[in-house]
Amino acid sequence: MSGGLPSRVRLVEVGPRDGLQNEKTEVPTAIKIELIDRLAATGLTRIEATSFVSPKWVPQMADAAEVYAGIHPRPGVRYPVLVPNEKGYQRARRAGVKEIAVFTAASEAFSQNNTHASIDESIDRFQPVMEQALADGVTVRGYVSTVLGCPYQGEVPLRDVLRVAQRLHELGCYEISLGDTIGIGTPTQARTMLRAVAEFIPIDALAVHFHDTYGQALANILACLEEGVTVIDSAVSGAGGCPYAPGASGNVASEDVVYMLHGMGISTGIDLPKLVATGHWLATQLGRETGSRVGKALA
Repeated sequence: MSGGLPSRVRLVEVGPRDGLQNEKTEVPTAIKIELIDRLAATGLTRIEATSFVSPKWVPQMADAAEVYAGIHPRPGVRYPVLVPNEKGYQRARRAGVKEIAVFTAASEAFSQNNTHASIDESIDRFQPVMEQALADGVTVRGYVSTVLGCPYQGEVPLRDVLRVAQRLHELGCYEISLGDTIGIGTPTQARTMLRAVAEFIPIDALAVHFHDTYGQALANILACLEEGVTVIDSAVSGAGGCPYAPGASGNVASEDVVYMLHGMGISTGIDLPKLVATGHWLATQLGRETGSRVGKALA
């Protein structure tokens, strides 16, 4: 830390999973694989590759095994995948996965709409996954969504965020990503939430995940950096949203986050021009303009 800010930040690139899962049109498997390989070439060291969920609920991720098998692994890069339950974990392991992520929500209403289960039931579903993963030497990351608000119930009590985050940490998640799934939080709210969670979970085990629906994501990230966070989730070209969060726009763009961090003297190990080029390439494949402000400015 220097001057209240970290000297280095690690980005977790979630575009290939959290970004592409919300696409209305099917993205070819070959494009997904190329995206992951391009991202790895930029210097990113954590790239969430895909999701081993039921194709019935998220058809965009039906090719998870093929995508994972097609990646050209780079030394020093980790390729975690999302799994919802034991069946998903078994599929992931057959594909050779070495790191997984599990997810739940701080909002009961969101959990019911997203996983068709209560928060406690969703945790019960992946508790055996956690136990097996730890026995297998597979590392596990945890996501807590709707930490600053829910599209179904509105305000989410801070005590619920704390309870869920603590539970994931106790189960063995090495890192907990705190997500503003619908992008409605402001810097003060983000700071208050993070401080509260950090009283019970070490700050170096926390990450932040902001959507940019109201244009607050970068400001929220800065507020959390000032509190000591050193891990940020983002998606190249601002891809994404959430199929179970009506009105939510995409994740904060990786290019915009890197531009801000580098401009503040914070290193990331990422080649920004290469990242911008990857964002433009992805936008072209999806048939739209890049969702990155930096990408548009440098076009």
